[in-house]
Amino acid sequence: MTAAATSSDSAPPAGAAQGFDFNAYLAARKAEVETALEASLPPEEPESLREAMRYSLLAGGKRLRPILCLAACELAGGDPALAMPTAVALEMIHTMSLIHDDLPAMDDDDLRRGRPTNHKVYGEAVAILAGDALLTRAFEMVALRSPGVPAERLLKVVAELSLVSGAPGLVGGQVVDLECEGKQVDLETLEYIHLHKTGALLRACVITGALIAGADATRIDSLRTYARGIGLAFQIVDDILDVTASSDVLGKTAGKDLIADKTTYPKLLGLEESRQRAKALVEEAKASLAAFKPTEPAKASPLLALADYVIGRDR
Repeated sequence: MTAAATSSDSAPPAGAAQGFDFNAYLAARKAEVETALEASLPPEEPESLREAMRYSLLAGGKRLRPILCLAACELAGGDPALAMPTAVALEMIHTMSLIHDDLPAMDDDDLRRGRPTNHKVYGEAVAILAGDALLTRAFEMVALRSPGVPAERLLKVVAELSLVSGAPGLVGGQVVDLECEGKQVDLETLEYIHLHKTGALLRACVITGALIAGADATRIDSLRTYARGIGLAFQIVDDILDVTASSDVLGKTAGKDLIADKTTYPKLLGLEESRQRAKALVEEAKASLAAFKPTEPAKASPLLALADYVIGRDR
């Protein structure tokens, strides 16, 4: 259990509505997401491909990204149930990125979520194809499996997912990340990498949820600021955990960034300054939700609590 989750047993996170039970919220939303993920990959041929897709998609995890999407939709005045197909799509894109990142040609990792990585179980070729299939299924979830959402809103969601999945987002960030291995990297370049990898997908989670709800431009801008803050903070905490936590706790190989000679926040700033930077980013993220709080204090609570969760987690 994380520090953030522990603290929520006695009091709501800073800024959250009194009486908000973050643990209960997280558990309920995660259960809903797991059910939707299970239903998203029904029996189909080839069974070998479906098995590889399910192996990684249903491997557990925090489900932070789909929950962010649902919470943002609710905050913006929408029905979270209408955002569930998009929430599933976001987890599919995230899973694709993990499968591909673990490949020998990328980060070359053997462990993910406490289990052998996809290519270790199914081989590199099937792992690549499973990732590709999850990416394309994500767009299917939005375009073909989102009843009740106006077409013009779905088009905006597709556009957002296209940007985050391609060269302006995950792919571009991964290329720069690979190019910088073994090199001295400044803070600006490091943040470029993470804003286009971890940060880009977290931003898409928040923005797509709000788009489904029909949020106006002002509120979308506020949520972009929120997403930028938690995106960078999330990666800083990842970098810290890579050097302070064990593989057993993380569920993935600890210390792999050090082995790959990657520049990380602790390497560039030191552990304590990295922690302070993550904390400051989370505070900025929470402050960006001020426009919502006067009229929807309870609805803002999940995103406020999730921001605290980002820096309180231990894996």
